Amino acid sequence: MSKQVEKKDTHANAKKDQDLENYFANTIIPQLFIDGNLILKKFTPPAMKQFSLTDADVNRDIHDVKENFRFPTLIENIEEVIQTGEILEKEVQTTDGKWYQMNILPYRVFEENRNDGVIVTFVEITKRIRAMGELEKLNSEYHTLIDALSHDIRQPLSAIVLLSDALLNAYNKQNTPQFIKYIETLKASSNAMRDLVKDFIAVNDDQPELEGEPVRVNIENIAQDVILSLKAEIFEKGINISTDFQTSEIIFSRNNLRSILYNLLRNSIKYKKEGKPLMIVVSTIKRNDHILLQVKDNGIGIAGEHQADIFKKSTRVSHKIEGTGMGLYIIKRMLKHNGGSIEVASQLGKGSTFSVYFPINKDK
Repeated sequence: MSKQVEKKDTHANAKKDQDLENYFANTIIPQLFIDGNLILKKFTPPAMKQFSLTDADVNRDIHDVKENFRFPTLIENIEEVIQTGEILEKEVQTTDGKWYQMNILPYRVFEENRNDGVIVTFVEITKRIRAMGELEKLNSEYHTLIDALSHDIRQPLSAIVLLSDALLNAYNKQNTPQFIKYIETLKASSNAMRDLVKDFIAVNDDQPELEGEPVRVNIENIAQDVILSLKAEIFEKGINISTDFQTSEIIFSRNNLRSILYNLLRNSIKYKKEGKPLMIVVSTIKRNDHILLQVKDNGIGIAGEHQADIFKKSTRVSHKIEGTGMGLYIIKRMLKHNGGSIEVASQLGKGSTFSVYFPINKDK
């Protein structure tokens, strides 16, 4: 190679390094550049602040600064991207409790057709994680309120219908005392119904509008959304959730499915065994004319004498744990209305498995 060509290549490489330096110096999001030997070569000012990095950390092995990051599999993820050349995306939480979408992109040396490191980018999603958690909670509460209203309002409505006939009969017989008595009862029933509606509207004013129409939905996608909405609590309590989806699509209300998954996962988390890591497995499989969704945990379990009652209205297994006792009752009603069902298998102290059956190709 001539000195002129060599000088030209040196100049080109210097310009590339300068461009990369300028890019990292002026980027407003946390980013890291780690080379193929896992050496931390560059990082942006936001990354320096977020991960307590200093100029002395430049050119250090990433193993030596891994304590600055709260991502147990960061190094494994980086090595995977370098080897495969495929982009990796995942949600991670930093030491101050913030959530980020972490993207690891391969740094390509095109002249040599190889990967020589990675660019790691962090986009904050803390507000989205929290908002999704709040939305799932609101959705669950909404269904609870709807069910409570639809059932509690039946009694005063039935009384009004019966009283209408009784009033007409008393009027025809000119039975004034009986007529007055029925009028007072009618007024009481009407007031009870009015108060129910008034309370519902007061709570429901800030609730999102939900649709219950059955559509083709993907259980796996909905489950991932629900798990993401609970991610802060899952991380804080060291909960491990694994999935095994052997089939995914069903015809069902999207919001009802979200509520079912949210309630079952929340129950598993609430009834975690003290001092023992909680393991939850969410799985699906096709069984004859149904899709079976199972949520299995190793929590405190349910005593045999209580298992028949947990799907009844306002039933609570433990009053030491916060709850309304409505979640499983609502789930059972949702499923029954749509041709599905739910069962539980549990041993006290050993955990529970909830089995949800969705009909295949159900027309509604």
